[in-house]
Formats: sequence, C-alpha cells, structure tokens
Amino acid sequence: MWNKVFVTAALVAGMATATIARAEAPAPYNVTPELEEAAKAEGKVVFYTATDVAVAEKLAELFEKTYPGIDVQVERAGSERVFQRIGQEISSGINNADVIETSDAVHFEYFKRQGWLQAAVPQEVADKWPADERDPDGYFAAYRAHLSVLAYRTDLLSEADAPKTWTDLLDPKYKGKMVKAHPGYSGTVMTATYVLSELLGWDYFEKLGQQDVMQVQSSTEPPKKLAQGERPLEVDGNEYNIFRLQEEGVPIRIVYPEEGTPLAVGNAGILSKAPNPNAAKLFYSFLFSLDAQQLNSDFGGLRSFHPEVVEKAERTPMSKIKLLHSDPVKLEPLIQEIKTHYEQYFGT
Repeated sequence: MWNKVFVTAALVAGMATATIARAEAPAPYNVTPELEEAAKAEGKVVFYTATDVAVAEKLAELFEKTYPGIDVQVERAGSERVFQRIGQEISSGINNADVIETSDAVHFEYFKRQGWLQAAVPQEVADKWPADERDPDGYFAAYRAHLSVLAYRTDLLSEADAPKTWTDLLDPKYKGKMVKAHPGYSGTVMTATYVLSELLGWDYFEKLGQQDVMQVQSSTEPPKKLAQGERPLEVDGNEYNIFRLQEEGVPIRIVYPEEGTPLAVGNAGILSKAPNPNAAKLFYSFLFSLDAQQLNSDFGGLRSFHPEVVEKAERTPMSKIKLLHSDPVKLEPLIQEIKTHYEQYFGT
C-alpha cells in the first residue's frame, strides 16, 4: 500500500556508505538586530516538519507574532514522507525547505553525512541542552521528544480489562479492538517497532498481526481513532495527541507498560542550501527558545530538553517512566528489514 512513499533503494544504500568530514562545531550564535533585519528582508521561512499540524501551526503563529513581517510556511507530513521529499527535492536540484524536523533520529545522521545540513548552534542549545541531545559537530539538535504509548477509552474498556504490558495485547479478548500506526510512514513508530522487536522479538509482532489490528499511517492517527470511538485501544500512538485529547474531555487513559515505553526524539536542523538563510537561522534559534518549548509542552503535550520548561502537574514526568531508548546507529542498517517484517505480519 505504501511502497510508493518508501525511501528508494538508492537512498537506503547511501545511508550505509555516505560520509562527511567531521569539523569542529561553529561558535554559538545569538539573535541580533542585524539577523532580524536580514530575516525580515527575506520575508519568510519554510518549515518541513513531522510534528502534528495543529502544534506546528501554533508554533508558527507565535514566531510570526514575535517577529512581524516574516511568514512561516508549514509543510507537515509523516517523518518518512518528509525524509523522502527532502531526498527527491535535493536530487532534483530543488531547494525549497529552510528548516526540517522529523521524529526519526536516523534521518539526521544521514542528512549530515550527505552534506545537506548547515552547522549552526543557537546559544540556547549550547548553554542548556544535554550533550547527548545535540550533534557534537553542530548540525542538529533535539527540538522535541515524545513517547509512543498504549492508551484506551475508559468508557469502552474498564481499567480492570485494560492491558498493562505489551504482551497483554496478544490476549484474544483484544482482537479487533486495536489501532496502530505504520513504521513505513512514521518515524515515531519506526523507533517503537525497532526497540520492541529488540525487546520482545519478531514473534511478538507476528502474533500481534493476527489480532485484526486497524492499520493507519502517522502516529498522530491512533489517538484520533480513539477520539472518534472507532477502536477502544491504541498500540502506538504518540503521547502528545493523547494529552491534548484528554484536555478536551475525551475519556482516554495512557498506559506506560511495565516493559518500558519507546522514546522518540525529534531533531531539527537548517538545510545547507536554505533559500532563506537568515530567516532559517532566526526560526531555528526560536525553536529552542523557552517560549517555543513551553508552547510545545503546554499546547502540544511534547516533552522538552529545555531545563526551564514546566510541565503540567497532571502529566507523569519522564523521570517516573521506564523509557526504551533507540540507538540510531544500530537502527539505520535495519530499516528495510523492519519494514519487510512489518508488511509480512500486518499485510500492508
């Protein structure tokens, strides 16, 4: 079904062979009046992102309010679609995007090796970001993080009957009741599929595939299916959409399984041939500002690496959740294998 949107064989092969010379990270930069004026002269910035469109557009509105005269063009798609689009445009000599963001950390290792990213380090990142959440050479940094979670409708499934672990989902009583997203479309789900296959083995997914699971594309979609009452249980939707639905009064509860919950990190970077280079630097710096990161947390339900962001009291802090981390270096050569296994077990 989604073969046409998958990365081409040439790109996949290139992932394993492309290299870029390491260079010392550039000195951090601040937003100056000169940078603002140069950005305003360009008049716009184009943002390719895998963040939910409502969150990305809210962020764009805040930027436009902060820097009047600069428009933000948001282009939202699933991480794999963003990845494919960037590859197709650059190979065709098209330079449309200024700043890019996906929830698949492997993408940025590849973009860096191909020489598609510009090294740039906002002062906020240099001063406040954990070292392991930013590229040591300054080509990208973790703009956001979120979890891939189990969740269920409390009016359609009682707490006693709800799953507590990933392996609980193999119980026949959940057959025909689940919805999940696709690793060939969503970077979040690629990460989740990888860490769970490492933890539980592919036998787990083979058995899960026999549970009549509704298949959707983006990790933003399972929460929406729950909200619409189409299925009472989601396997791997993203946490931040669930937070937003809960605040809207939808009766949904998150389950953080005993085996652990996959953590997906959304890196961001500036393209080396950004058509609006000054607006790109201004917007990129803005992404890591406290105002933008607090908006992501408050409105978007995203997790932030900014130490001054204050999360809402009703949310379970990450420090109290067993997290399953993904190693992009180990994941990268397994991407096609993961997609092949997944299609074999889920038939799409």
